[in-house]
Amino acid sequence: MGVFFFGMGYSSLATARALHELVDAKLPIAGTTRTEEGVERLAESPYRLHVFDGMKPGATLGPDLRQASHVILSIPPNDAGDPAFNLHRADLDQAQNLEWLCYFSTVGVYGDFGGAWVDESAPTQPVNRRSAQRVEIEQHWRDYAETRGVPLLVLRLAGIYGPGRSSFDKLREGTARRIVKAGQVFNRIHVDDIGRVTALAAQRRLAGTFNLSDDEPAPPQDLVEYAARLMRVPVPPDIPFEQAEMTPMARSFYGDNKRVLNRAIKAALGIELLYPNYRAGLDATFRLPA
Repeated sequence: MGVFFFGMGYSSLATARALHELVDAKLPIAGTTRTEEGVERLAESPYRLHVFDGMKPGATLGPDLRQASHVILSIPPNDAGDPAFNLHRADLDQAQNLEWLCYFSTVGVYGDFGGAWVDESAPTQPVNRRSAQRVEIEQHWRDYAETRGVPLLVLRLAGIYGPGRSSFDKLREGTARRIVKAGQVFNRIHVDDIGRVTALAAQRRLAGTFNLSDDEPAPPQDLVEYAARLMRVPVPPDIPFEQAEMTPMARSFYGDNKRVLNRAIKAALGIELLYPNYRAGLDATFRLPA
């Protein structure tokens, strides 16, 4: 078993750590970053890193990709499609030991359900171009996996948070805001749950399309308040959604309101989440040494 990551970012690094902890401490792992600086930041890691900016083929990644048995795809699409597929399909085609593919997608593919619960049987009706691209690329990888005769796992991820990417960081930076829109909820998923679930799925070569979200969708302002009370700092005031100054991208997230069920992935792997709600995840993050 050898693992290759397209996009060795936040979720992929958590997955790589989980693979070494849960599967095999000596498992060969390689992956890509966008820049030489990214390679340098991970120079002390046990992973082999290659530069791939998604605009041109990565000059050095071919041998590691061709030797991989498990390939995890964590690069967002662009207007031309999936950079990994478009620029490195030939290397994937030559990966004779390929046993499993995994694509990190998003629960944004479902679009707006007015706060109702959705599971994997719900239709995809994305409300923005980013999520529409994800729908297209999901199917693209399904077609490729069928052609290759290998299992494909599509993980539709909720909003990702964890150490270094949480309400605590925004409160410390002075950028935390409690934007209130009546009835609005979001699911989230702790990065360590992404890592653990993906590592276990890789070990079992799980196939199919699954949501990966927490058990308790919640209004976004509740996380900021909870984090502020843990830090014993003032809770930022409410800002009505209609009055909030936001980028078009940030505002677009509020056009997508649903509650995402995660029962299928838990049943498939026989597990519960490490952090089933935002309180458990924030509590654990808060206890980490500074």
